[in-house]
Amino acid sequence: MTELRTAYDEKLESILRTAASIFAEKGYHQASIRDIARATRVSLSGLYYYFNSKEELLFLIQDHAFGTLDETLDRLLEGVEDPHRKLRMVVENHLRYFVGNMAEMKVLSHEAGSLTGEYRDRVNARKRRLTERVMGILEELQPDNGIDLRAATFSLFGMMNWLYNWYRPDRDVAVERLAEDMSRLFLGGFLQRDDSGVPAAAMEAAPGEQNPSIWRTQAE
Repeated sequence: MTELRTAYDEKLESILRTAASIFAEKGYHQASIRDIARATRVSLSGLYYYFNSKEELLFLIQDHAFGTLDETLDRLLEGVEDPHRKLRMVVENHLRYFVGNMAEMKVLSHEAGSLTGEYRDRVNARKRRLTERVMGILEELQPDNGIDLRAATFSLFGMMNWLYNWYRPDRDVAVERLAEDMSRLFLGGFLQRDDSGVPAAAMEAAPGEQNPSIWRTQAE
């Protein structure tokens, strides 16, 4: 039974990966189950063994992505006490998953509003869990620095989620370096302040560390 379940899971994951590529290329509403059947070389009836509708397929792609992010983050954060280290783990986990799954990342970004009903609620619950964990880490870092935690949290996600628009593994830095640079970039703006209470990094960009115009573009 275990072997059968493992084979089922592996086949489903393969279907989800292929479907994510098609949804990313064509868009969810333009793509058809026949497109996915051709690409996977699985019959329509065979595909419906794994899901009941195109919307359920989209849900499974999103649920699997957020579930993988959450489970991996659990392992990375186990035993970690330093909030700086925690945030670094969050960033690297997020970037490493999406660099390896660019199609899924595009689907999560572009099709966030395409789910309805219970599917939407279940994915939103996963998003809230991840968001609340990051917000909690930021509160550990600086409980009262005058910056709204919600704004800071979604600014960080904005930086990370913009990745699929520009990152190219063959010409950009490795994921470890990217995670380090992005963490420094974010924390430089989040933690530093001058006597007026305005974050110092927002006033003046240190060479190689932060460009305020890029920060705004990525956070929007």
